[in-house]
Amino acid sequence: MTYGRPIPLDRIVTQIGDRAQINTQQYGKRPYGVGLLVAGVDEAGPHLFEFQPSGLTNEMVACAIGARSQMARTYLERNLDKFADTSRDELITHGLRALKETLSQDKELTVDNTSVGVVGLAPEGSKGRIESFKLYEGQETVPLLEALERAEGAGEETMEVDS
Repeated sequence: MTYGRPIPLDRIVTQIGDRAQINTQQYGKRPYGVGLLVAGVDEAGPHLFEFQPSGLTNEMVACAIGARSQMARTYLERNLDKFADTSRDELITHGLRALKETLSQDKELTVDNTSVGVVGLAPEGSKGRIESFKLYEGQETVPLLEALERAEGAGEETMEVDS
């Protein structure tokens, strides 16, 4: 921050956590009421941190927070071993599946209620190692939602064959 050089992501998250934690110890200060998932890439690679209102920060491989997030966490835990050797598109599909788990039975993921943010390392041979953050919203999510439907259709057919 002082010298205009990139800061490692874990240091930034730790500083935010330290600042939030002070509010839990001082009289007259209110603790923060917001949890965050902080994703980013630095020289050490991609990172995902969970920030809790108490100031506690944990680095995660996969995580979900918020109302109804337990079903998404369960999905992510069940499929955690698949993530290491998975393409970016497959990771996005897993993220959408986890998100879909949090919906009530009468709801579906649509272009109106779904946004996808992607940050990570650029594909091999690309200029620059770190890829800029990309947010998919509205009609940009159509191919992602279609890929989710295709993947779920293929998974259901596989299950039927195995039965």
